[in-house]
Amino acid sequence: MPIPPYLNRATEEADEETYQTVYAKIDGSVAAPTAGLHFTDEVFNQLSHKNISSKEITLHVGAGTFQPVKSETISGHSMHHETVIITKSIIEGFIENPDSIIAVGTTSVRSLESLYWLGLQLENNSFNPNKPEVLQWEPYENRAEISTKKSLKNIVDYLNQSNQTAIQFSTQIIILPGYIFQIIGGMFTNFHQPQSTLLLLISAFLGDNWRKVYDFALANNFRFLSYGDSNLYLR
Repeated sequence: MPIPPYLNRATEEADEETYQTVYAKIDGSVAAPTAGLHFTDEVFNQLSHKNISSKEITLHVGAGTFQPVKSETISGHSMHHETVIITKSIIEGFIENPDSIIAVGTTSVRSLESLYWLGLQLENNSFNPNKPEVLQWEPYENRAEISTKKSLKNIVDYLNQSNQTAIQFSTQIIILPGYIFQIIGGMFTNFHQPQSTLLLLISAFLGDNWRKVYDFALANNFRFLSYGDSNLYLR
């Protein structure tokens, strides 16, 4: 079983259980969305009692999630592709509750944000039904010309017309400072290492406040990376 290289050890039998989310069901991902490791059945029960519902998407995390930024500028970094499957009913729920979507993990953030750009492709007649995908620089090469609700409705309409109950697509999206978030209102995530696209995503969401958060975490001996502490960021 692949484990993060920064653990500096070989795979252990215990990883089959401990490096795994309680809601994992489908083979295909080479890594756990590590923010999800904090969620147990007990936590989900407590959330349910507070009328906070949870929805599951299928996300096949690729080995590229461990790839650091090695180029001198971010323009020289090539993002990895990951496969995502999201059901029509979940997208309809997003339309009905546009201000209460919280993603668990940065890869889930990228997956959900990619929905907006797929909906924009449908609006602009650039959507390829044979190979649905969002490319790395797409959000920076195209203007967000329609509302989030309209974009999501475009996807629901497409699924209805094609008699599909879910959309499967590939995303290579990179989220950098200056990106305007279209779907999520918050995220759970762990603390990430320097020179990573994950930290760039955090700085895009928090702005300059990311330094205050990380300074506080370092000063108070918070745990970083896969088995580290998690935190909630809200817009």
